[in-house]
Amino acid sequence: MFRFQMRATALIIALTASTAAIAQVSCGNDGSGFEAWKSEFSQLASANGVGQAGLQALANASYDQRTINKDRNQTGVRYSLDDFLAIRWSDAYTNQARRMLRDNANLWASIQSTYGVPPEVLLAILGMESGFGANMGDHNTINSILTVAYDCRRADFFIPHAVAALMLVDYGVMSSNSMGAAHGEIGQTQFLPGNVLSYSRDGNGDGRVDMSGMADAMASTANYLAKKGWQPGQGYQEGQPNFAVIEEWNAATVYQQAIALLAARIAS
Repeated sequence: MFRFQMRATALIIALTASTAAIAQVSCGNDGSGFEAWKSEFSQLASANGVGQAGLQALANASYDQRTINKDRNQTGVRYSLDDFLAIRWSDAYTNQARRMLRDNANLWASIQSTYGVPPEVLLAILGMESGFGANMGDHNTINSILTVAYDCRRADFFIPHAVAALMLVDYGVMSSNSMGAAHGEIGQTQFLPGNVLSYSRDGNGDGRVDMSGMADAMASTANYLAKKGWQPGQGYQEGQPNFAVIEEWNAATVYQQAIALLAARIAS
C-alpha cells in the first residue's frame, strides 16, 4: 500500500533535478552498465534531497529486463480506436462503472464539488488504467522506475520520477518491495511517482493518502485534472474545452479518445 501521513495541507514536493544535472548522468541500452550508473545516480539523488532509506533502496535495486521488454513492445496505441476499445473495454466494464457511480454517490458528489471533474471521466480512467483496481501491476516499482531512468530511450523524462520514487521510500509511502506497473506507475490510476508527490489527495478523510484505495486514487486523479486546467461544466469530447486536459493524462491519441467516449457511455 502507498501511504504517507498528511499535514495541514497536501504534500507537494518540487523535484529540483536540473536539466544540466540530468545530462551529466550516463545511460545505457542494456543491463551491463546499470550498477555503475546507480553510483552516479546516487549522487544526483542525494543532491536533490533523497535520504538514507531512498539511497539504500537505490543500492539494492536490480535492472528489470521485463520492463525493457514491455517498453519496446507497446502495441496498444497502434490500434484503431474501435480495435483499442474492443481490447481494453467491455459491456461488463460499462455496467461496473455505472454500479460504482450509483453506489458511491456521496464520494462522487464530494469530488466533483471540490475539483469540478465529473465522475464518469474518473471512472473511465479507473477502468482503463487498472480494471477498477483489479490489476495495479506485478513489477517491483523501484526496479522498474530506475531501469527506465537508466535506459537511454527516455531517461530525461523518467529521472525526476526516479528521484521522486526514492523520496517516497524516505516518506514511507513505498518500500523496496512495493509493486506496480512496468514503468514505475502505482495505484489504481497508475500515477508516476512524481505525480504522487505533486497531486495526491486524501479522498476518504482518514488523514493519509493511499493510491491503492479507490477514494484517494479518484480524488488524486481529479486534482491532477483540475491542476491541468479542467473547466467545470464544460464538455470533454474532441473539440471541446476539456479534451485538452484529457490529452495531458496520456500522450496516445487513441487513449485520449477512448477516455472521452467511454466517459460519455458511462454517463448515458
